[in-house]
Amino acid sequence: MTRKGIWVSGMAMPLVIGILLLAVSSRITANAQPAAAPMEITIDNFSFGPQTASVPVGTTVTWINRDDIPHTSVSTESVFKSKVLDTDEKFSYTFTKAGTYPYYCTIHPKMTGKIVVQ
Repeated sequence: MTRKGIWVSGMAMPLVIGILLLAVSSRITANAQPAAAPMEITIDNFSFGPQTASVPVGTTVTWINRDDIPHTSVSTESVFKSKVLDTDEKFSYTFTKAGTYPYYCTIHPKMTGKIVVQ
């Protein structure tokens, strides 16, 4: 049957709908961002390891104190601030914007690190 120049039949309509759904679905999949893998920074022997970490936007970074004494992880630009972390305690922050985020330990200011978010 023809209606205003468009061919429509019982078989063609499901095919057209299927093609449209496939096109929309692949567009959504192509735009979806994979979840960023978490990153761990170890605090040990008065240092952050790794000292500089590069991560994608959306990454959750976790600092874990493996040292025998307390430490902190504090952004020099007041973006994040951990409490004082005792041995085996953790602090996490999710980076939602690209940029460079230097940080340090407020108890031991010579301990520094940097997160580069791309």
